[in-house]
Amino acid sequence: MNFLKLPFLVNLTLVVVSVIGVGYLLVLGQSILAPFFFAFLMAMLFLPIATFMERRLRFPRSISTMTSVMIMLVILTGLIYFFGSQLSNFSKDLPHLRMQFNTVFHNLQKWVSETFHVKIDEQLGYIDQGLNKLLSSSGVILGFTFGIFSTGLGFILFFILFFIFILNYRRVLNNFIVNVFNEKHKTSVQEVVTEIRIMTKKYITGLCLQVLIVSILASIVLTVFGVKYAVLLAVLTGLLNVIPYLGIFISLLISCFIAFATGTPSTCIYVVIGYIGVHIIDGNIVLPFVVGSKVKINALFSFIGIILGEHLWGIAGMFLCIPAIAIIKIIFERIDGLKPWGKLLGEEEKPHKKKKSYKISKNITLKEMD
Repeated sequence: MNFLKLPFLVNLTLVVVSVIGVGYLLVLGQSILAPFFFAFLMAMLFLPIATFMERRLRFPRSISTMTSVMIMLVILTGLIYFFGSQLSNFSKDLPHLRMQFNTVFHNLQKWVSETFHVKIDEQLGYIDQGLNKLLSSSGVILGFTFGIFSTGLGFILFFILFFIFILNYRRVLNNFIVNVFNEKHKTSVQEVVTEIRIMTKKYITGLCLQVLIVSILASIVLTVFGVKYAVLLAVLTGLLNVIPYLGIFISLLISCFIAFATGTPSTCIYVVIGYIGVHIIDGNIVLPFVVGSKVKINALFSFIGIILGEHLWGIAGMFLCIPAIAIIKIIFERIDGLKPWGKLLGEEEKPHKKKKSYKISKNITLKEMD
């Protein structure tokens, strides 16, 4: 029985049930699926390195895999050391920050009292009530903190194991995905697998370049305006910028927070203007040439993906949602009944003149012949 010839309501019911079932399985398997998908993305990034060691240096598969793991661990250790040393320096300025915030808080209380006619004693009473509620739930807070810590360690452990297995058994996994389908679909499936592998490698590479460029631009902006911990905030901005739309806003709040605590209110205004400039350069120059050409997802479904990713997998889901949508788009574009959904996820196609399109198709044909 053909699925596409079923009545509309039956098709709609099956689609809704399937979406609910997939969503439930994603939530249920978060602790395994999230590190697995992240390990898959990183394995695609390190795949050329492992292939080079096996073909050119004649390394066995296991040696090339462990070498790739060591390179990745060195990079992660360097990032952890950088953030650790920067945060250690930041902790030394905590007394100064506390004094600065006390002054700002006193001025804010005075302004609220004069503007809204709320006495300072009443303001302190409201704050004391909030603190009492917060302290009464300290057991919940400690449990939540311990849960985050243990979950983070579990994520890293599973990520490293999955990374090793995917690199080491990549040929077995590829053959399974191709051979599990019908013989007449093997060619299409192999094309989809190859396209996903190439797209993922290019996307992760472009994303790393974007993080580097945004970090350099943010570092220049913060250094020019004399904001303390400019390098730390710049690297944090580059990493958070991986989350589309929300990341730059969160990093802007953190940078303004530090600039206000260690400088003057006018510095915050300069930082906001500088970050707007960085975002304009990133969105119109860096993103189209470095990342945008690799993954063409429209802004609407990028934002929906961020919300769903955060709801399903938390912060990890916000980082992984865009490559996941890109993979789904590639699969949809290869299935006849799902091609409209693939176009819906992509960007709007701009019409080209016939003369211009003829030249493009001619160049493509020549490249393919070469």
